[in-house]
Amino acid sequence: MVIGQGSTSEALPTATAQAVLNQALAAQALDGRRVLVIIPDGTRTAPIPLLFELLYEQIGRRVARLDYLIALGTHPPMSAAAIDRLVGVSADDRAARYPNVAIYNHRWDLPEALTTIGTIGRDEAAQLTDGLLAADVPVTLNRLIFDYDQLVICGPVFPHEVAGFSGGAKYLFPGIAGADIINYTHWLGALVTSFHTIGIKQTPVRRVIQRAAEFVRRPILLVALVLKGSTLHGLYVGPHVEAWSAAADLSAQLNVLTAPRLYHSVLSMPASIYDDLWTAAKAMYKTEPVIADDGEVIIYAPHITEVSYTHGHLIDEIGYHVRDYFVKQWDRFKHFPGGILAHSTHVKGLGTFDAATGRETPRIRVTLATGIPEERCRRINLGYADYRAIDPQAWAGREAEGLLLVEHAGEMLFRS
Repeated sequence: MVIGQGSTSEALPTATAQAVLNQALAAQALDGRRVLVIIPDGTRTAPIPLLFELLYEQIGRRVARLDYLIALGTHPPMSAAAIDRLVGVSADDRAARYPNVAIYNHRWDLPEALTTIGTIGRDEAAQLTDGLLAADVPVTLNRLIFDYDQLVICGPVFPHEVAGFSGGAKYLFPGIAGADIINYTHWLGALVTSFHTIGIKQTPVRRVIQRAAEFVRRPILLVALVLKGSTLHGLYVGPHVEAWSAAADLSAQLNVLTAPRLYHSVLSMPASIYDDLWTAAKAMYKTEPVIADDGEVIIYAPHITEVSYTHGHLIDEIGYHVRDYFVKQWDRFKHFPGGILAHSTHVKGLGTFDAATGRETPRIRVTLATGIPEERCRRINLGYADYRAIDPQAWAGREAEGLLLVEHAGEMLFRS
């Protein structure tokens, strides 16, 4: 049973969130048990400090352990200072006030940190993906989960370029998963394309990750959050599929904006929580549907100086291209991780590739107005603009001219 409350018009008071958690957690047999809470990293907007406090208040003294695992996917590990900011409590204060709490980074890149818990067979994978990607899928997760009696996934639900909507079992896959299933699901999402996935509730990727979650032999409770900006509007607690579904329905109302027209130019300004293009590219994904054919999105982010702190060297090697650039030259690119190829296609957007002529025709242009040098932008097949020559406020209020300014881009999906 899902216990929750949400509103499209009003913020959820802390007292109400507290009551929802109290009712849901009181029904759980947690006394003396070891609990692992899986939370997002700093690239997701969520009131994690509030949840950190409320969870301890509700069950911290009932359980033997109340530890946290940060669902990094393939993002870099968070520093000690960043973790302090994420949960809103310094390490010294945590040691004093929460003696049975520890916080860990997920390490997808360390084989000794992972274990394979099952395999989705080729035939089943083909069925789950409507025939798009038939392959055996090893289901590999952080082995830390087996040191605990209960898993609690705690994180927000937003429109998402790979899964349709984030949240739920996505905090397992890719959140605390190994490379095989991360690459499989991301390349699957690329085959569908972000344009035809983002903001769609039921997708092939969602089916795969929810099937993979069935291999987890630990009870899973989901605390699903729905926000508008930084304001909490919904909280749903219960079995992960059902609680995620309720949250996704509210997110579809709160986090999807229907624009009255298409725009030929969009200045999309990613939030400062994104520190490289790998994460800040959400500023493109979330605006692509309202950009007219032959239009342009300018990702305006002077603070960003790196393509990807984890995968930049691979992006330098392959560049950014439309999906069919890779599909029609598969022998050339099949040895690259699917997650890297997927990111490339998501950023470039829809388009075509003629293998006979070698001509690639993206639907729109993607231009970086960042701290990444022009030479590197050109090398990775993206446009370049000098951010110092752009005045974002000069874009404001010019929608009738086909210009759209999107501030704090990355979580609100624009649709025409």
